[in-house]
Amino acid sequence: MRDRGKITPMHPLEIGLLVGLALLILVTVILALRIHALRRDQSGLPALLTQDMEARHRAVLTDLHTGLSQQSDRMQTQLSALQVAQTERLAETRETVTGQFGQFQTVMLEKLIQQGRAEQSALQETLKGMTTQFGERVQQLSQTVDGRLNEISGKVAERLDEGFKKTNETFTSVMTRLAVIDEAQKKIESLATNVVSLQEILGDKRSRGAFGEVQLEALVRNSLPPDAYAFQHTLKSGARVDCVLILPEPTGSVCVDSKFPLENYRRMFDDSLQQAERDAARRQFKADVKKHVDDIAAKYIVSGETSDGAVMFLPAEAVFAEIHAYHPDLVEHAQKKRVWLTSPTTLMAVLNTARAVIRDSETRRMAHVIKDELSKLAKDFSRFDERMKKLATHIEQANKDVSEVRISSDKINRRFQQIERVELDHPDADPARLLDADE
Repeated sequence: MRDRGKITPMHPLEIGLLVGLALLILVTVILALRIHALRRDQSGLPALLTQDMEARHRAVLTDLHTGLSQQSDRMQTQLSALQVAQTERLAETRETVTGQFGQFQTVMLEKLIQQGRAEQSALQETLKGMTTQFGERVQQLSQTVDGRLNEISGKVAERLDEGFKKTNETFTSVMTRLAVIDEAQKKIESLATNVVSLQEILGDKRSRGAFGEVQLEALVRNSLPPDAYAFQHTLKSGARVDCVLILPEPTGSVCVDSKFPLENYRRMFDDSLQQAERDAARRQFKADVKKHVDDIAAKYIVSGETSDGAVMFLPAEAVFAEIHAYHPDLVEHAQKKRVWLTSPTTLMAVLNTARAVIRDSETRRMAHVIKDELSKLAKDFSRFDERMKKLATHIEQANKDVSEVRISSDKINRRFQQIERVELDHPDADPARLLDADE
C-alpha cells in the first residue's frame, strides 16, 4: 500500500508490462490500417490476387492471433509475479506501520497516565484545601450561631422567669384574698345565726351605729386591698362618711354609710302592741329609711369628687329583706336618688364586684407591661428568624458547593479508573476515546 502524498518508484515488472501493452496496441493499429488499405485496393485486383491476398490475410491474422495469445500469457505471468511481489511489500509495510503505531500508542498512554496522575494529585490537594477552609467556616458559623442562640435563650428565659414570677405573685395574692373572703363569709354566717341575741344587745341607738360601722369595716377590710378604701373619710364639704371605696376610673370614689333603723322595725312585729301602733311603726320605719336615703344622696354624692351613686349599708339581713319584700316604693325611691341599699350579704357582692374591677384594672395595667415585653421579645425573635434564614441560606449554598465538588471528584475518579483500565486491560484502545470529555 502506497502512502498518501508520497511518490513510490514503479517496479521493473510493471514497466515491462506497460511497454508490452503499448507495442501490442501499436501492432494492432498497423494491421488494421493495412487491412483497410488492402480492402480499398481489392476492387481493382484480379480474382486470383484477391484470393492470394485473402489467404495471406488469414495467415497474418492467424500469426497475429497466435502472437497475441502468447503475449497475453506472458502478461498474465508477469501480472501474477507482480501481485505476489506487491503482496509481500504490503505485508512488510503493514508490519512497519503496526510497530510504529504500537510505539506511538505506548508513548501516548504513558504521557496521558502521567498527566492524569499529576492532575489528580493537584485536584486532591485543592479539594483538601477547600475541605479545610469549609470546615473552618462551618465551625465559625456554628460558634456564632451557638453564641447568638445562647444569648437569645438567656434573654427569653429571663423574660419568662420575670413573667412567671409576676404571675405567681398575682396568683398567690388572689389565693390569699380568697382565703380572707372565706373566713369573712364564715364570720358572717356565724353572725347571722346569732341575730336574735344581737337584737337584744343592740337596743341602744349608739350601740347599733357602732355595730354597723364595725361590721362594715370588717367586711371592707376582708374584701379589698388597703389602698382601695378609707374609713371616716371627710369630703370637701365637711361631711364625714363611714367608708369610701377608691375604685378605678370612671367609677371613682363610692361613699358607703351605715344605717340601722331597728326600733320601728321591731315595733312592727311586736305582738304586744295594737295593730294601729304597729301600722304607725311601719309608717315611721318607711319614713326613717326614706330620710336616710335622702341624707346619703345629699351628703355623699358630690359631682366631681365622688361617684354618681352611694351605698347605704343595713347591718341586719331581716331589715333589708323587709324593705325589698314589702316596700318596693322605698327601693324605687333609693334608685331614683342613686343610693344602693345593701345588707351584709349584698355588700359582700358589691365588694367582690369592686375587687374584680380593681383586679381587672390591675390586670390591664400589667397586660400593658406584658404586651410591651412580648413586643420586645417578638422583635428579638424576628431578628433571630432573619439571621437563621441567612444562616440556612449560607448552609444550603455550602452544601450545594460541596455536592458539586463531590460530583467533579467522582467524574475525575471515574476518568482515572477508565484510564487505568485502558492501560491494563486494553492496550490497543483508541487514544482519541481517552481524550473525550464526555466519557
